[in-house]
Amino acid sequence: MTVENKAWLTGEDDAPEYDGPSKTQRKNDAHALQTLGAALVALNRERLAQVDLPESLRDAVMAAQRISAHEGRRRQLQFIGKLMRHIDPAPIQARLDEWNSVSAEQIANMHRIERWRDRLLAEPDAFDEFATQFPHTDFQQLRTLIRNTQREREQSKPPKNYRAMFQMLRDIISP
Repeated sequence: MTVENKAWLTGEDDAPEYDGPSKTQRKNDAHALQTLGAALVALNRERLAQVDLPESLRDAVMAAQRISAHEGRRRQLQFIGKLMRHIDPAPIQARLDEWNSVSAEQIANMHRIERWRDRLLAEPDAFDEFATQFPHTDFQQLRTLIRNTQREREQSKPPKNYRAMFQMLRDIISP
């Protein structure tokens, strides 16, 4: 038996170990870049213009926005992912995260306004609490909207005053 055969049998190998990312890690990174590219394709033109992109990537994103065929769009997204391997995706991801967090803040604010509206309609003591938290309010107009909204509900009318009350509360509560 030769020396090469003994090394194979014993599991000894003289080849250096590879310290780079595994094939799975490279595939996961490629999928993450492709997903980021899909998020860019989903942006409208105004938002896309606010993201700093190389010209080739911007052209590829705009081309993907025009493609309606499923397979063609999939291939274009793969191409965008390939182009993104040559740039730093961190600033793009940070910009998208910034826009998404603003949306989350807006949603939380809307829920806060809706809770106040529901409390003002259901709980008589909520009006005093609201008055102490927001003293710059036109209380007469707010009382009128509360009364008209309750009347609308009793008579099963369209929620005109209900919406007007929301708009008034939004103007008061929103910073």
